[in-house]
Amino acid sequence: MQASLEQISQITVFAGLETANTVTLQPYTQVQRYRKGEIILHEGDRLPAKLYAVVSGLIQVSKTATTGKETIFRVLAAGEIFAAPALLGNGISPATVTAESDCEILTLERDALLKAIQENPEIALRMLMVFNSRIQQLHEIVHGLVSERAIVRLAKLIEYFAGESGTDLTPQGECLKVRLSYYRMARSSGITYEECVRLIKSLKSVITYERGGKITILDGKKLNAIASGLDSNLI
Repeated sequence: MQASLEQISQITVFAGLETANTVTLQPYTQVQRYRKGEIILHEGDRLPAKLYAVVSGLIQVSKTATTGKETIFRVLAAGEIFAAPALLGNGISPATVTAESDCEILTLERDALLKAIQENPEIALRMLMVFNSRIQQLHEIVHGLVSERAIVRLAKLIEYFAGESGTDLTPQGECLKVRLSYYRMARSSGITYEECVRLIKSLKSVITYERGGKITILDGKKLNAIASGLDSNLI
């Protein structure tokens, strides 16, 4: 089905556009619903020349090595764009995109996007800022896998999600709004499931982990020290 004007305006790169601009884009959009766990894009898929964006829900971007090990690069929420090669690269999906929850995905034809950029160049600037941020994140991930201890990468991951998704203040501490399973943390940090479980248990004075992936930060300063590599008692 075609996207509504409200759905188009929810996409970060189109936020604040005049109604006339979104009306022009609307005929070239399509919204498709996916159930939790469904594959949206397979790694290696040939992608049509379109902009892809999350309208609602969460998606997970991951890549599987020849050894079969999966690495989770990022989780994107409503308003985020993805699948850059469909617009700027070779048109091949570099990773697998999975519905982390029930979600809606908006696509916009490339020619319509280019026309909109001609009328409002700020759209292109916003897109470049997003993709540049992704490249920096990827660089940090690769650098961390090579040079940082697992405990540091894990602490950084928890801090990242605390800042990205927010926290709720509780009597025990700051509870992350997003749920992080052992599997997800392990695959996002480049460690094994077993090592992740061991490291989380070793951080019992810093965070608590409850069934279902509920994490509460008990000591934010201690967690930051570990994430910064400054704590002399690193495991």
